[in-house]
Amino acid sequence: MKHKIFTLKEKKVILGNFFSLSTLQGISYLLPLLILPFLFRVIGPEKFGLIAFAQAFVQYFMIFTDYGFSLSATKEISLCKEHKEKVCTVFSLVMSVKIVLAVLSFFILLLVVRFIPKFRQDWLVYICSFGAVIGNTLFPVWFFQGTEKMKYISIINIICSLAFVICIFVFVRLPQDYLYVPLLNSLFSVISGLSGLYIAFKRFGLFFVFQGYHNIRKQMKAGWNIFISIVAINAYTTTRVFAVGLLTNNTITGFYSIAERIANFIQTFPLESFTQAIYPRLNKIFSVNKKRAAKLMHKIQRSTTITFLCVVPILYFLSPRIVRLVCGAQYEEVAVTLKLLLLAVMFVGSNASRVQFLLVSGRTDLYSKLHIGAAMAGLPLVFLLIACFSYMGAAISTIIIEGGIFVSTFLLIRKVLKL
Repeated sequence: MKHKIFTLKEKKVILGNFFSLSTLQGISYLLPLLILPFLFRVIGPEKFGLIAFAQAFVQYFMIFTDYGFSLSATKEISLCKEHKEKVCTVFSLVMSVKIVLAVLSFFILLLVVRFIPKFRQDWLVYICSFGAVIGNTLFPVWFFQGTEKMKYISIINIICSLAFVICIFVFVRLPQDYLYVPLLNSLFSVISGLSGLYIAFKRFGLFFVFQGYHNIRKQMKAGWNIFISIVAINAYTTTRVFAVGLLTNNTITGFYSIAERIANFIQTFPLESFTQAIYPRLNKIFSVNKKRAAKLMHKIQRSTTITFLCVVPILYFLSPRIVRLVCGAQYEEVAVTLKLLLLAVMFVGSNASRVQFLLVSGRTDLYSKLHIGAAMAGLPLVFLLIACFSYMGAAISTIIIEGGIFVSTFLLIRKVLKL
């Protein structure tokens, strides 16, 4: 008798989490896209580019404070979620590390805006943007993912996203109101973070005990490989907007950041929702039956590859219309960049499940080496091509890097499955 890949109970859990995360991601991406034409008209491309640059800069602190817990802590929680005492221990350890890193991040930010002229000039934008780091530190997304209770993430973020958009339309009326954009984003990030903590404590009966130096050091050491991998990934992703901002000007940064936001939406929705929903379950399946987990990974990857091969070419030809719809006007710079980025999206979509399987199979060493290698080759490439071709260089470097990761991951998975 043929073994079913999923039991009925597993299907219900995964589909429930998938729809919760899809709803969240759809709203999280669509709402900002809907207010882009409004912001462009009111504050202009230059201020929009400044805010995008500040957000890219602050993103480094979010990566630092997350410390890869979105993957490592999610896996830990998924494997011990039936044991409340163990869950509380993991929760306290992770939150203690994140709080320490958040405090350190704020002091680093103060030093940067005080001593570096480019940042000192618009220091208030960066300070106002830092609230997103605080909100990200507080919100235990990794806990809800590990316990497969993603509906709470959706509810909180949908409410806060809607409130953010409404406030943007209410408070941003003139070009000089641009500071309200990062300020409001930070405010609702903190509110969502506090709401997530409240639910974790109230609904799941968790308790928090700040951990000592020894335990914090041990937890950081355990998550080091994944953290380095996440840093490496963002060295050639987040850095693109940051590098465009450093090497060009705010207006061009604004154009490029819009194209990248549209491409990211196509790349992650609903693919990222599904990979996040299936990750905890895939870990449990692998711990019991490795062959079953590998079979499932291949089946998912084939399906997503076919989907991207059908959808991306259509979107490529529709790029000018998409830009006009999103931006409220036709910006040639945005349309050209989007077309190039869609080629990179194809590589990512055709590789997502294989990359994730390196973590599921416990090969964090290979996962780390893959992305460190991509960062070492990709980071200089990003700056070189931007210096030569401006915003188009950022998109071209993305295609080259993601193509290299695609080939490398394919070879690594073959190696893992032969062991």
